[in-house]
Amino acid sequence: MPPSVAAAVTLQLLLAATFVVIPVTAGVTGARAQRAAEAEMAGQGHPATLLARHGIRFEERPWEFALALGIAACLAIPAWLNLTANGTGRVLSWIVEPLVLLAVGSVTAGQVFAVRYTEAALARSGDPAARDVDARAVLAAANTGFPSWLRPLVLARFALTTVGSLLVIVLLATPEAGAYFR
Repeated sequence: MPPSVAAAVTLQLLLAATFVVIPVTAGVTGARAQRAAEAEMAGQGHPATLLARHGIRFEERPWEFALALGIAACLAIPAWLNLTANGTGRVLSWIVEPLVLLAVGSVTAGQVFAVRYTEAALARSGDPAARDVDARAVLAAANTGFPSWLRPLVLARFALTTVGSLLVIVLLATPEAGAYFR
């Protein structure tokens, strides 16, 4: 297997793994993070329900978990096909990776820049109490409920989703990759 294909497969499998590890972790520790955020809200003099009213939560919903597993499969299947020199994997990768870059990249950006997005959403709210929330403190409190390695993994997933997806496309377009899939 040429190094370009090995690198592409590695990037695909690493990204797929993040779509399993992060949702499982959020499922296991999300309630603790939610309680910490709600305690911070109470400390700021706001009802905990204000978070829910504005769609801010830290627990993984079942459909979100299923979606993440589906994305993991959509990345792992072409990677496996690429490992076996099946040309279908290369074509699927060229279809899936741009979709991942655009669709998943925008979602993961929201996770990477959560403080900025949350502050902006609350500032635009028609609810005066929401505009008064210290979103940075609420998110910092919520982060205490998650393992310390989760935030770096979220950043790594963003990098793999954006730069990694572009690299997979380029790596699978190299002449050596073309020869491998013949």
